[in-house]
Amino acid sequence: MGLARRRPLSNLPSRMPHALTPFDQTVLDLIDHSPTGSVPRTPTHDESITRLLAAQQVYHSADFKDGFVTTRRLASQPHFVATGLADLAAHPDDPSQLEANGTVFDRYVASLPQAQRLRAEAFRLATAGRPVHHRPKAGGVLVHDPIHSIFLVPGTGPKTGLPGNYLRGSLDELPAAGGQPRFRIQVLDSDTDAAVCELPTLAAALEHLHDLIESAPFHLSELEALGFELR
Repeated sequence: MGLARRRPLSNLPSRMPHALTPFDQTVLDLIDHSPTGSVPRTPTHDESITRLLAAQQVYHSADFKDGFVTTRRLASQPHFVATGLADLAAHPDDPSQLEANGTVFDRYVASLPQAQRLRAEAFRLATAGRPVHHRPKAGGVLVHDPIHSIFLVPGTGPKTGLPGNYLRGSLDELPAAGGQPRFRIQVLDSDTDAAVCELPTLAAALEHLHDLIESAPFHLSELEALGFELR
């Protein structure tokens, strides 16, 4: 989003790999080199996977049953955010400058292997919604469209993410309360598990969203450290 990279979640105790063993590092390599993220089902390997899951070093794979994916692999994957979002604070009354949600989702689907694209399309309506037709001017004044802009970032939740191991989310402008604007960021896994945060200004919401995106990959539970409520 055009800002210097920060990783606000990188120093969480859950992310510290100090308790990992040399064998755990070997298991990480096995997962990265396996086409399906599989490891042998032995007691020793199972104990290693338990440690790696607890340390947020691996997640259950969204793409392969009984497979895993490492967070270091997910850290190299792209995230998908609407172009124009970083400049929205300067023109908050004109969200039409934002890339359409459907186009953001198109870019996500195009990044996936061909075999995963059909499954990903099943999440299009729940993630991107239907195309928004901006309201016309009323009496010469442009009617303001509330902001609703989606994003997809690598990660997981109580359930796995979307194909490719992605969480889906959105930045939304809520109805004003007491004349004051409100904005919400929500992030969901492939089911209905969510992390939600409300902020008082668009600038605060954009900064919070930046921190969120630059922290990926993450588990939804980690977002409590960024002020999110788990639902």
